[in-house]
Amino acid sequence: MRAYLTYRFGTSAIVMVGVSLVTYGMIFLTPGNPARVILSERLGRPPSQAEIEAFEAEHGLNDPFLVQYGRWLADVLRGDLGTSYYADTQVSAMIVDALPVTIELAVASTIVALAIAVPTGVISAVHRGTKVDVVCQVGSLIGVAMPNFWLAYLLILAFPLTLGILPVAGAGRPSQLVLPAVTLGTGMAAVLTRLIRASMLEVLDEAYVDTARSKGLRGRIVRYKHALRNALVPVLTIIGLQFGSLLNGAVVVEVVFQRPGLGTLLVDAVFNRDYPVIQGIALITAGVFVVTNLLVDLGYRYLDPRVSLGGETA
Repeated sequence: MRAYLTYRFGTSAIVMVGVSLVTYGMIFLTPGNPARVILSERLGRPPSQAEIEAFEAEHGLNDPFLVQYGRWLADVLRGDLGTSYYADTQVSAMIVDALPVTIELAVASTIVALAIAVPTGVISAVHRGTKVDVVCQVGSLIGVAMPNFWLAYLLILAFPLTLGILPVAGAGRPSQLVLPAVTLGTGMAAVLTRLIRASMLEVLDEAYVDTARSKGLRGRIVRYKHALRNALVPVLTIIGLQFGSLLNGAVVVEVVFQRPGLGTLLVDAVFNRDYPVIQGIALITAGVFVVTNLLVDLGYRYLDPRVSLGGETA
């Protein structure tokens, strides 16, 4: 365990540095002058050249790329994500305020996705080739093809505007989480349903499932206790990756439902050319992916004790 965790932490550190370098490079090459954009907003008028040069000198924007990146990386290693150009606030404080809202949405969306995908995938596999199977597959195909923002607006039209139930925007109350979670969770459920169906079909043909049936066990026990547990081993990888992807999907959904999470913070930072905030969010998002993948690998061992931490099956 210690050797495996050491290896994973080492590779994770390389991934984080790579992500930060690529992101910083893309930001550096992005057209537009943050000094001009931010000062115009602050002053209410176009800034003078002297004001622009003073802003750039204060924030080190005139330095070469490697100098700027090296200075930022050194600060990150000390736990400092920098200061927002626009809000003049510590980036870490801004992320700490926004991250719980996004994590709450990602967790709720995952719960919604699993609540839909697990029974639907199992039912589709058990009734393969029937009308029930066709309906489940068509429904999952529609869910995959449907854009998040379009579903979000449909839900807003249906529930708050037509039926007068559930709030449209905001965060903090459970009712304000329902529509965003359903919006994100539906797309994830569509992907998981197809994967669970395929995995269940493979497991249901295994000899140990036939043995369990021959012992007279009830069909539900065979499906959910014996077959489903092993079918979830390959599915766990997709669940982990999808959970990380929910952070990206939250950008659109949080803007539509006006939730003050990382997505909204990122969009505002892009429009304001607030580079430290953009880089900080990119780093945190990459960190969530890395941690999620590690937890997925550890989850393999729980679902199937034959799987070693190195990924091989005993």
